[in-house]
Amino acid sequence: MNISKYNIQELFENSILSDYKLDKDIKGWLDTIILFGEKQKGVLTVIITGLVYKHFHPKQDVRKHQSSMPDGYSGRTFDTKYITPFMKKNQFPSMAESGWLTRSLEQATPYVKGYTGSISDKGLKDAFLNLYNAIETENCIDDILAYLFIGLVSKRDKQNIVLSVPANLTISETLKLIKDHIDFPYKNVSGASRLPNLAIYSAYESIFGNDNGRYKDKFLCNLDSHTASDKSTGSIGDVQINYSNGKPFEGIEIKDKKISIDMLDTIYSKIQEHSTVSRYYLLSTYDDELELDILNKKIMQIRSKHGCDVVVNGVYTTLKYFLRLSNTDSFISSYAEQVSKDKALKYEHREAWNKLCGTLN
Repeated sequence: MNISKYNIQELFENSILSDYKLDKDIKGWLDTIILFGEKQKGVLTVIITGLVYKHFHPKQDVRKHQSSMPDGYSGRTFDTKYITPFMKKNQFPSMAESGWLTRSLEQATPYVKGYTGSISDKGLKDAFLNLYNAIETENCIDDILAYLFIGLVSKRDKQNIVLSVPANLTISETLKLIKDHIDFPYKNVSGASRLPNLAIYSAYESIFGNDNGRYKDKFLCNLDSHTASDKSTGSIGDVQINYSNGKPFEGIEIKDKKISIDMLDTIYSKIQEHSTVSRYYLLSTYDDELELDILNKKIMQIRSKHGCDVVVNGVYTTLKYFLRLSNTDSFISSYAEQVSKDKALKYEHREAWNKLCGTLN
């Protein structure tokens, strides 16, 4: 087999971005396979092997899973070389070597109704055999792959990943770690634009409770959903600090693009009904591309009309300032907690954090 011919990872990454259309019976069988995935790794592996092989070899009847069968193929060989390594790489339930090492799946008869292998749960066995039949009788291989892979990713991402919390980092080391996490080359996964919000929120969280100055008797509002608009939530920004009476005191908007005049106009429209807002930070991850000369006139106009002090700055410059007011341990602990629980983030974001922490000296 030519390894370049079987790019399972590429197939997977394309599948999880694909739409699918399946009848409820097939979805139900797939849900059963996913449900038992951890306890019955062999069944899951053998199903995926058949699906993937069928994708690359549409004319092969994958129910004939041994080369000794007439017109059969070696499912075990394909699994050992391609599928099990893929499963391990993506941290899906996987066998040590091959699903065909499971006695109930290695019987020398095709996977058809009446198959004699003793798969322990009858519902699972029915789902397994029905799916193998659908692979051959229904023209929906890619739809089945998409549904199955998306389901596996969803189940994997729900599992708790213990995040590293490095201690005693310098401010420079902390900033580099955060920037590397935000800029990590995530592939085919959304949510990374949430990370700057979590970093700024964590910076505020690390100084609250220890501040007897500007933020005394104020409280840090919970972060809203990443997909919720400020208009729908009633908030004035991505991060918000309120007075003890609930009125807005300070807002922070975070952008992953250059700051523009239009953004300042949007901020003014948000705060003009809130006379209590005394300061508003408009931050960008493009720290080195702030055109303050162009923006300052609009900033002064807002201050003159409203009284709010609008501060345009970079995300990392702002983090550096806040870290001087608190300590890096408190900030890192807060950030790791936010990354761990934020629903907009995926397994890949948490895995990347642990990888980056593992590179620290």
